[in-house]
Amino acid sequence: MDTSRTPRTPREKYGEELRLRRLAAGLTQEGLAEQVVCSPSLISHFEAGRRLPKPDDAKRIDQALGTDGFFARWLEDLEAEYARYFAAVADLEQQATLIQQFALSLVPGLLQTDGYARALFHAYRPNHTPEELDREVVIRTGRSRVLDGPLRPVVWTLLDEAVLRRRIGGPQVMADQLRKIANMAEGGRLRLHVLPFGVGAHALLESLLTLMSFEDSAPVAYVEGLLTGHLMDDPALVRASQTAYALALSDALSQQESLALVRAAAEEHEHGQQ
Repeated sequence: MDTSRTPRTPREKYGEELRLRRLAAGLTQEGLAEQVVCSPSLISHFEAGRRLPKPDDAKRIDQALGTDGFFARWLEDLEAEYARYFAAVADLEQQATLIQQFALSLVPGLLQTDGYARALFHAYRPNHTPEELDREVVIRTGRSRVLDGPLRPVVWTLLDEAVLRRRIGGPQVMADQLRKIANMAEGGRLRLHVLPFGVGAHALLESLLTLMSFEDSAPVAYVEGLLTGHLMDDPALVRASQTAYALALSDALSQQESLALVRAAAEEHEHGQQ
């Protein structure tokens, strides 16, 4: 990893300052990790600006480095626009060279259309204003910019058939959403596979899963539930998640069969056949 370049984002500046203070204290990443009570790979993510420490971790960093609350105070100025449990994932998406996502019931956020995202947020927010919905939609759909840049990651998208059948936002919204996914796959922007209902039980039946790989650090896995998410960098857990993804993928339809199913589902939604 090239650590000589100038940090570009506030998070990267935070990480670079952490690296410099750690070196000044004569600590390795392993030594700091031992005092913070986390893995050395997590310290590496902090220093690369890919993740931010939790408040308690920032306090332990200050204790270990004798920085008198410096990193804990700075952390308060770096609050993300995303929920705390997802903020690190959104940052990692920007750095990943490979993203492998599985969706059990909803289209992954990276691929959502404005109409689809709006319908979801409308369902999530019992009391909302149009301005609040607009902001949520802009944030959600803005994540897709990572797929358009010159360094865009390789993206694999594995969908349970339930994603195609659950009508979110009405027939036309759903048809437009499915056609967007199909068009992206046909245009080479993602690899698409569908796990049909006929498969029955499969290795990912219990959870959404996203796997991310990077050029200069260890891979991670992310699972999510209602109002919570868990980002894993423990090598054993990441390997187990990768194995589950591979097992589920082996049960999926081919890309051509998946495209045909997605486009057929779009037609069915549009013509009210669901």
